[in-house]
Amino acid sequence: MRLRAVVFVVEQDIVYTDPDDRDSEDGTRHVFVDGAGGVVSYLRVLAEDDGKHRIGRVVTDQAHRSQGLARRLIDHVHGSTPGRITLHAQAHLEDWYRSLGYERTGPDFDDEGLPHVPMERTAI
Repeated sequence: MRLRAVVFVVEQDIVYTDPDDRDSEDGTRHVFVDGAGGVVSYLRVLAEDDGKHRIGRVVTDQAHRSQGLARRLIDHVHGSTPGRITLHAQAHLEDWYRSLGYERTGPDFDDEGLPHVPMERTAI
């Protein structure tokens, strides 16, 4: 939660309620890389009612970016999660998610003042 607050609320200046009661739902997985000072990269995977899984809250500490940590987490999710995986990517990261096998599934939309893109990947 601390890393999510530092990046989303402080760094990106997003005012929103991060704890959305989904962190403790049955089927929710928290995937992270731990560093000397705590969690340095994190994402969560939600089990949706339609059988899909949704990746969200992908975040990496500023001092640890460009080291492939988020890619490592997503690769882990791909290897351990059956079926379709969806996410809402910040629009400036669309090409990066496309490089991981995701395709756009709809138009851009605003989420807390930032443009996002709905995307989906079919497990291979």
